[in-house]
Amino acid sequence: MVKLTGEMLIGGRAIFGTAARLRAFDPVRGVDLEPVFGAADVGLVNRACTLAESAFDAYRIVPLEARAAFLEQIAENILALDDVLIERAHLESALPKARLEGERGRTVGQLRFFASLVREGRWLSATLDSAMPERTPLPRPDLRLQKVPLGPVAVFGASNFPLAFSVAGGDTASALAAGCPVVVKAHPAHLGTSELVARAIQHAVQACGLPEGVFSLLIGASNETGAALVSHPAIRAVGFTGSRSGGLALADMAAKRWEPIPVYAEMSSINPFFVLPGALEHRLNALASGLADSVTLGVGQFCTNPGLIVMIDSAKARQFIDIVGEAMARKGGQTMLTSGIAGAYDRSVDKRAGTEGVRLAAAGSGPDGQAGALPALFVTSASDFLTKNELGEEIFGPTSLVVLCTNEAQLVEVAHHVEGQLTCTLQMEPDDYALAGRLMPILERKAGRILANGFPTGVEVSHAMVHGGPYPATSDPRSTSVGASAMERFLRPVCYQDLPAELLPASVQDDNPLALWRVRNGQLMKN
Repeated sequence: MVKLTGEMLIGGRAIFGTAARLRAFDPVRGVDLEPVFGAADVGLVNRACTLAESAFDAYRIVPLEARAAFLEQIAENILALDDVLIERAHLESALPKARLEGERGRTVGQLRFFASLVREGRWLSATLDSAMPERTPLPRPDLRLQKVPLGPVAVFGASNFPLAFSVAGGDTASALAAGCPVVVKAHPAHLGTSELVARAIQHAVQACGLPEGVFSLLIGASNETGAALVSHPAIRAVGFTGSRSGGLALADMAAKRWEPIPVYAEMSSINPFFVLPGALEHRLNALASGLADSVTLGVGQFCTNPGLIVMIDSAKARQFIDIVGEAMARKGGQTMLTSGIAGAYDRSVDKRAGTEGVRLAAAGSGPDGQAGALPALFVTSASDFLTKNELGEEIFGPTSLVVLCTNEAQLVEVAHHVEGQLTCTLQMEPDDYALAGRLMPILERKAGRILANGFPTGVEVSHAMVHGGPYPATSDPRSTSVGASAMERFLRPVCYQDLPAELLPASVQDDNPLALWRVRNGQLMKN
C-alpha cells in the first residue's frame, strides 16, 4: 500500500516544507483531503534547481539507450501504482475513473514514445559538411552539427490533466528525453496524485543510477514558488499549461531575467469550428450530436474545446442550433475540477448571457453543486462578434458561442478576426471546397492544427501532431507541447568546426558509432 506523506521530493530526498500547509480538495464532496502537504520556501526551490544544474552535464551525456530505458522505467513505475493512482486522481479532480485510466495510458504511452525517439536519434539533427581545403577563393573548414539540451527545465502541472499534462506529462517526458533535468511545480489541486507520480520518477532515477538532481517535485502555496523557480539562474526553459494571465506572468518574469529564457506556455484557445453549408445539408443531425458531445466532453475542460461555432445563417443553420442546444441541455450539471474553476465558469456564462446582441439558445438543467457546471449554448451575429472583443475570449467549461454570418464574405471576415488558436475545424463536403480553399490560408496563420470533418477534443501523440499555435494559444507559435517535435523546445544546435576526432560527439564522428541517419554534405544517409 502506497502511503502519502505530504512531502516534496528534492532530488533523492523527501522533505516536508515549512513555508505553508495545504491540502488537496475533493470537489464532489466539498471536503479537504488528507494528508497535509508542506510548501517550499525559496531555500528549497534553490536546492532543487541547484541539484538540477549539478546533474545536467552528467545526465545529458548518458547513452541514448540508458536514457530511453529511464523513460520506460518511469512508465512501468506509474503502471505499478495501479488503482491507488486512479483513486487518488479521481478524488482530487472529480474526473471519471475510466477517463483517468485512459489518461494514465496516454501518459505511459508518451513516455514510451519519447523513449523510442531517443533511441532513434533523429532529434540530434546530426549534420556533417566535409572540409574543402582546395576550394577557391576560400577553403571550407570541416563543419559538424548536433543539437544539445538547453539545461534544467521548470514544468508547471496543469489543472485539467492530472496525469498527461502534469508531473510525468508531455513537458516532463520531452524535456527528460532531450537530456534536460526537470523541476516540477505540482498543481495545488492534485497534490496527492503529484506525490505518487513523483515518487515513481524518483524511484526510476535511483534504479537507473542517474544523478539525483535529474528530477525534483516542489509544492507551492502561492505564486512566489513559481516565481522563484522561473527566476532561478539554473533554469533554462519553462513548460506551462494554464490560463493566459498565468502564462503571460511567467513569460514576463523569464524575459526580465539577467539571462532571459524561453517560456513555452499553452494558454487560451476557443478552437473555431466552421460548419459550411454542404456539411449542414448532408450531415446535420450527426454533426449536431457530435458537436454537443465535443463541447461538453470532460465538462468542457479541454484546451481544444470547440468554443466558437461559425456558420452562414439559414433555415438549416437554425435547425442545427436547435438540435445542438437540445442535446447540450440534456447533459445536465457536472462537477468541475475545482470550485475556483466552477465559479469562474458561472461568472463568465452570466456575463455572456447579459451581453447585448447575445442570445442564450440552450442551457442544461439539474442540481448545480459547489463545483458544478451547466452546459450553455449562445448565439450571436457576426456583426456583434466582430465589434465585441469579449466574445472572442475563452470560457473554460461546457459552453460554446454560435456566430451567424450573412454570407461567405462575412464568414471569411470572422476567420480573419479570431485570435491565434490551437485548432480550427472545417466541417465540409466537396461542394464546400471552394469556400474551404478561401479559408485555408487564413486558418494556417491562425492555428497549429486544422481538422477536416472531425472534432478537436482529442490530441494524438505522434510524429506529425502539433499542439500549439499563434498567441494567445501559446507564447511561442514555433513549438508544440505534444508529439515528437515537443523535444525541439528543449534543444539548441551547436556547430563543431575543425575539432579533432577525439573531441567530437559520437553523433558526428566519421564512423557513425550510433548508427544514425545523418545529413552528410547535403545528402541523407546512414554512414
